[in-house]
Amino acid sequence: MDPVELADFADLVVRDAEVVDGSGAPSYRADVAVLGGRIVSIVKEAAAAGCQRPRARRELDAEGLVLSPGFIDMHAHSDLALLRDPDHSAKAAQGVTLEVLGQDGLSYAPVDERTLEEVRRAITGWNGYGEDVDFTWRSVGGYLDRLDHGFGGEGIAVNAAYLVPQGTVRALAVGWEDRPATPGELARMRRLVAEGLEQGAVGLSSGLTYTPGMYAPDAELTALCGVVASYGGYYCPHHRSYGAGALEAYAEMVALTRAAGCPLHLAHATLNFGPNKGRAPELLALLDEALAAGADITLDTYPYTPGCTTLAALLPSWASEGGPEEVLRRLADEETAARIRRDLEVTGSDGCHGVPVEWDTVEISGVADPALAEYVGRTVRESADRRGEEPWTTARRLLVEDRLGSTVLQHVGHEENVRAIMRHRAHTGGSDGILRGAKPHPRAYGTFPRYLGRYVRELGVLSLEECVAHLTGRPAARLRLPDRGLVREGYRADLVLFDPATVAPGSTFERPRALPTGIPYVLIDGRFVIEDGRRTDVLAGRAVRRTPA
Repeated sequence: MDPVELADFADLVVRDAEVVDGSGAPSYRADVAVLGGRIVSIVKEAAAAGCQRPRARRELDAEGLVLSPGFIDMHAHSDLALLRDPDHSAKAAQGVTLEVLGQDGLSYAPVDERTLEEVRRAITGWNGYGEDVDFTWRSVGGYLDRLDHGFGGEGIAVNAAYLVPQGTVRALAVGWEDRPATPGELARMRRLVAEGLEQGAVGLSSGLTYTPGMYAPDAELTALCGVVASYGGYYCPHHRSYGAGALEAYAEMVALTRAAGCPLHLAHATLNFGPNKGRAPELLALLDEALAAGADITLDTYPYTPGCTTLAALLPSWASEGGPEEVLRRLADEETAARIRRDLEVTGSDGCHGVPVEWDTVEISGVADPALAEYVGRTVRESADRRGEEPWTTARRLLVEDRLGSTVLQHVGHEENVRAIMRHRAHTGGSDGILRGAKPHPRAYGTFPRYLGRYVRELGVLSLEECVAHLTGRPAARLRLPDRGLVREGYRADLVLFDPATVAPGSTFERPRALPTGIPYVLIDGRFVIEDGRRTDVLAGRAVRRTPA
């Protein structure tokens, strides 16, 4: 049947939209018809051509709006948020229709009882402890099934893919000790990664400045990446340094994955701290050389200069060995605490990327204990000055009293690096959005409209077509999704309609949860999750599983 005839039976036709299709090609004006959750007809220049126009039960006038594929957040920390919050406007209102979870080597599957409790404690600062979530799963497949059947079986707010978290796998097979894995433990880790991929994960993540994943040597990571490659997945490392030695850390990941024959996706590919100011061209030259030699590399970034992590993440790795309770024990011991301080303030701990910490750049953005709210919104130095004490004394007290649950903003980035990296042909968008805390990083609520408003419309760093491709078609290709990421007939109707003249983030560092403007419509599977700028009660999101190689 002709697509236009088929569209006579459509559920929806979007009329006179300026289609930016996610491929990077020039935009065009068209009517787009949707039936059964898929795009069934695209009629270009329908009004001007005077041809038969598709008809449907509902028509939406898109005059003045851009129609694009739904945005894909390649680095999300919504692992529990999607199960506790059916609204999830933090991402839905940005036009995000798919998030990639399981990031930075730590998440909630695969686990046993011991490991689950340890992981919940370790990443309380990212997701909360999860006392409001029923942890009914233990496997990757069980977690994905839980996403599919969230909120009484209706589903979740947006789609979600999952990376097997290497740190969690190591905790399960080896524990939280800083030692090489035995041959038997390595074999078990390889089996756990293979099982996760067989159950639908799209790849493997690492957090190589977080324990226990950071204890893995390159040979161990290469062995795991070999498993990932055999299943057609990709490796997504938060590598060993974004500060001192950052370029060497990037080169290490490129070499490691090439040795394993595994595609590489570099997580939040920034160059931060003073030693890296203006050094983005060196990183891009490294990547271009590898790409020219046949390497398969992509990366993601967020369009902001500050970073976000937990206060405990800044500690040296030796202080974190053994898990959260051991960290707290060491902080309580005066002699050990003095050694931790020396590593942080003088040597430059590996947790702080080899750079001595500057307490006036470390802003507390959230606490697990509401009684400690006075610290939020102030740097560690500001809080110390108010108390008449040294910053380390303040930081140590907060770590102990909040039981490692505090999150921080680190004001250590460089705008020239951000702009240079986002222009690269391997670039995709990822919010790295931590949703917990009284003052979260605004990237959680603003990454995608900020790309479109600030870096396309205001600064012209990217063209509109280039930017949309970075946020849609390119990440879909990395995820090997055969029917997402482009506006094409037969593709899933995960779509965004936005006003290119007004789209902008509402979130700021002062009002981090304010929603964006200029995004009136978002569809997932052909169903409106945002309509007339407001969140509907539709739960169209599901787990998106790996496409078999």
